[in-house]
Amino acid sequence: MRQITESGDVPDEHPATGESRPDNARDRLIAAAVESFAVRGFHGTTTRDIASAAGMSPAALYVHYKSKEELLYLISRSGHDVTLRLVQEGAASSDDPVEQLLAVVRRFTMYHARSHTSARIVNYELAALSPEHLEEIRVTRRSIEQKIRQIVEAGVARGVFHTSNPQMTALALLSLGVDVARWYRDEGEWSDKDIADHYCELAMRIVGVRGQRRQDS
Repeated sequence: MRQITESGDVPDEHPATGESRPDNARDRLIAAAVESFAVRGFHGTTTRDIASAAGMSPAALYVHYKSKEELLYLISRSGHDVTLRLVQEGAASSDDPVEQLLAVVRRFTMYHARSHTSARIVNYELAALSPEHLEEIRVTRRSIEQKIRQIVEAGVARGVFHTSNPQMTALALLSLGVDVARWYRDEGEWSDKDIADHYCELAMRIVGVRGQRRQDS
């Protein structure tokens, strides 16, 4: 499982696995916040919990960050920026709406499986953000939704997708991938690739493609 650092990087493993933490103090606190929020939730986590998980004193947190909410904001911002980049890369991978959607769904699904711990925080703790930070995140979320909607609309225009409401269809596709973070577990019977393969099939059905097409990994 993976978590996001302040820089937007996605390390190979989450700190809960026992792997070494980032050397940078600010990234150590971000990693500790992910670990703590995942276990206790944002409101159930104290700054002392975060500092302790990072192996630092409670006062040290305030040397680097203004508040617990700022940590949540940075985690959320980085996660949404990564997601937007993955969607944009998938959309840019082909001129064919079918191939574009398959690429986006595959990237989106695998990311939410591999980074399920941080992705749960990114998607399900939004209400704890300040109004200003929440609006910033909403702008990125709208960009993600818009890019997927554009793919669906392009497929409808070319006669390869068959849906009466591209906007609602785009939201359904997003919800499908996001929810992976809620239930996926590393020890489960399905790998991230297994889920991505199946979700690509589901995506084709959702947009009404006649005759299944599957993108190779």
